[in-house]
Amino acid sequence: MTVWQALGGRGYLRSAWPWRSFAFLAGGALFGALVLVGIVAGVVVGAATAVVLVGLPLLVLTALSGIPVAAVERWRVGSAGVGQVPAGAHRVPDAPGLARWLAVRLKEPETWRELAYAVFLALVLWPLDALVVTFAAGVPLFLLATPLLVAVDGEAKVVKLWTVDTWPAAFGVTLAGGVLLLVGAYVLGAAAGGRAEVAKALLGAHAQNSARVTELVRSRVRLVDAFEAERRRIERDLHDGAQQRLVALTMSLGLARLDVPPGPLADQLAQAHGEAEKALAELRELIHGIHPKVLADYGLEAAVADAADRSVIPVDVRLDLPRRLPQPVESAAYFVVCEALANVARHSGASRAVVSGGVTGGGREREGLTLEIRDDGRGGADLGGGTGLTGLADRVSVLDGRLFLSSPPGGPTLLRVEIPCRPTEPCA
Repeated sequence: MTVWQALGGRGYLRSAWPWRSFAFLAGGALFGALVLVGIVAGVVVGAATAVVLVGLPLLVLTALSGIPVAAVERWRVGSAGVGQVPAGAHRVPDAPGLARWLAVRLKEPETWRELAYAVFLALVLWPLDALVVTFAAGVPLFLLATPLLVAVDGEAKVVKLWTVDTWPAAFGVTLAGGVLLLVGAYVLGAAAGGRAEVAKALLGAHAQNSARVTELVRSRVRLVDAFEAERRRIERDLHDGAQQRLVALTMSLGLARLDVPPGPLADQLAQAHGEAEKALAELRELIHGIHPKVLADYGLEAAVADAADRSVIPVDVRLDLPRRLPQPVESAAYFVVCEALANVARHSGASRAVVSGGVTGGGREREGLTLEIRDDGRGGADLGGGTGLTGLADRVSVLDGRLFLSSPPGGPTLLRVEIPCRPTEPCA
């Protein structure tokens, strides 16, 4: 049950929600005041000592102060039960070490968004929390204590506006305080719920969007993996089933031709044998296009070399891949090369093409596969021109990769593919 649901129920005043709301708002006022002191002190002291470089680390810590502030606010909202704020969408550094962690944190938008929330908390939210607590709980409680103050001092000043020195007036003020306390309990609940919505809107909206984007990317990766697995299954079924039957049929027709004397029947068998051989060749080409066995057995370098050998124009292969890459990466890169070479043969008028690349990066740089396909043709290629590269760009993007095309009129044409990955095992 949320605080909004509790406010609409009959048992709200008998529940723990008024106390939880009071604790949440009072804690927000105290925490916000501490945040204000911390930010002001960090900026003032850091700026004053920055000339001697002593204050620079303090300024960096102040810039990062939004991260713990946001974490505390998420915990406060969740523990009070007035709502839930999704965790921040902070990136995971791609390398260990404090320096890399600081670099990632200072560059990502989430850090500055949380710092902005911390400043907003320090300047706006905590005074509002304190104001609501004062008028919704502090003033009614003071009115309830009026008879006690009259009994001790002989009189009491009600909200510092008028003096009460008689018992009937004191008990009348107490009655008014009780009514205001009941109303204030609802005000506290509504204010706590609104305060939680503000925190959720400022701290949680981007995290929710990032979570949706992350889940979308993961689902696309799962679809690509499932698609590749299905391609491999179809390739195996065709290779081990239909292809073997066609091979057996071709051999049987060839043997039958040897046993039949020349004549019409021999001619028919020869024609059937030729058609079977054509069907076998087409099936082998189809299997190779679905998922070449050389790619699965020997890796990307051998598969690209095989594609270059089958190209109708000369292709130089200059790949340096001493280790195998993840299967989705190898498959995407191979089909990019095949599509690019097919386009070169069909549209470019080139006399030669070059396929080069290898694994780059490492250390602090993002490690990945880089491929370049060049030709000396007429140029003028376009990713959106219906050449089939648009679909390959989408496929590469699923792997967090990028595809670039440079093809000015008159050439040359350069297609570059970058896919982040790590080598897995030595090539066979």
